[in-house]
Amino acid sequence: MNKQKSLKVIKNESKFLGILVEYIRNNIKEYAISTIIFIIGIFLGVMFINNTTQSQKDEINGYLTTYIETFQEKQIDKTELLKNNISENIVLVIILWFAGSTIIGIPIVLGIIGYRGFCLGYTVAACTYVMGTFKAIMFSIVALIFQNIIFIPAIISMGVSSLKLYQAILKDKRRENIKVEILRHTIFSVIMLILLIVSGIIETQISTEILKKFLKFM
Repeated sequence: MNKQKSLKVIKNESKFLGILVEYIRNNIKEYAISTIIFIIGIFLGVMFINNTTQSQKDEINGYLTTYIETFQEKQIDKTELLKNNISENIVLVIILWFAGSTIIGIPIVLGIIGYRGFCLGYTVAACTYVMGTFKAIMFSIVALIFQNIIFIPAIISMGVSSLKLYQAILKDKRRENIKVEILRHTIFSVIMLILLIVSGIIETQISTEILKKFLKFM
């Protein structure tokens, strides 16, 4: 009985992965555009840190040092942190959904993706400046990688869904078609929201604890 259940789970997982791979393959152009925008954002974030003045770098140094000291000493309210994280992700998805549901909102969607890339590049570059390369890599893995494994693909996929909706409306402007495509975009957005909530749970319940232990050795 257990063996049959295990085989069924494996079969369902394989089916899901097959659908996912097929979806990415069918939308490779849109994924490429969204990913390139994200990568450009990362480079801009790194360049921004590299081109800041010494006084600005000293401010960044002070801010990160204070943040690390506070994080080490202060008791983290995980429930409040999770609530804030979920609220922010709900707002983010609503903005992406609304902007993606309008033709003129596509630049906003791509802009948000680029901005998220900028934030990631900025954070990693700032950590590298303050901590040095090795510690920054370790800090980034602990503090950023776990939740971003889900978060980054989710917002990039939201961008892909928005681009698909835009293309579908341009091809067929009938009201019935627009309603169907917006419904698909809405369902997809809800799925991405669930993934972002999972990302938030990982960040608050797992990454926070690992980060605390990591910072003790710094």
